[in-house]
Amino acid sequence: MSKAKQPSLPTRDDVDPRLYVQAVEKAFRVLEVFGSLQRPLSLAEIAEASGLDKSGAQRMCYTLRCLGYLALDEHGRGHVPGLRLMDRSYDFLRMHPLVQRATTPLMDLRRTTQERVDLSLLDDLSIVYAVRLQSKRETFAATLVGRRLPAFCSSGGRAMLAQLSDDAIEDVFRRSDRRPMTPRTVTDLPGLRARIAEARALGYALALEEWFLGEIVLAAAVTDAEGRPVAAVHIAASLSEWEEEPFRRRMAPLAMEAARALSG
Repeated sequence: MSKAKQPSLPTRDDVDPRLYVQAVEKAFRVLEVFGSLQRPLSLAEIAEASGLDKSGAQRMCYTLRCLGYLALDEHGRGHVPGLRLMDRSYDFLRMHPLVQRATTPLMDLRRTTQERVDLSLLDDLSIVYAVRLQSKRETFAATLVGRRLPAFCSSGGRAMLAQLSDDAIEDVFRRSDRRPMTPRTVTDLPGLRARIAEARALGYALALEEWFLGEIVLAAAVTDAEGRPVAAVHIAASLSEWEEEPFRRRMAPLAMEAARALSG
């Protein structure tokens, strides 16, 4: 299965060279290779994936191991992310005002629906899950915060894109890697435009088996005080237990009510 594309580094036109520290960029390039290569990695693999020479990769990996942001795999197969990275994830979540406000309403929504409830945040071409409240049946990947999905093929992404201008939406579609994740992923521009039009008309977006086969997900956008999309409330369920229309009727009002309560 294809993975969500990692966020790109800024171009040299986007940064002030007097302030930009290239050593920091290189350190994060090393850490980010694990986003696409999800297994223990040798120095040679890290060097190739990060664009560093082997000597530079060796020094960077040694430094990151000393700081706890990388570790050696217990079976000696290479480097893996270190436990200190979890501290930074915790810092982000506990200091994010929307995540703080959303936790109790999302727990209430989870109790009401008895299905999985998520909160995702918009990051350019992607959404990133910040809160995940599980149902009785889940895959391992669906339990993890920090998971990144392409906005174009996710219900939360489309719900948020629907709040943008047509030009901004077309820019996202143009820059997205629109490879299908399943046979049902909508990737053609006319189809995607129709999904955005539907989300604007209904106030929510629906994705049917576009990321996982057998899964139906509905989402409504959370907006800031200026009406800009910043997050989405998702409700996800199994097609073995729900048909599309009953799921829409039951879950859409609940998702939209929760998103309205968190907006502004």
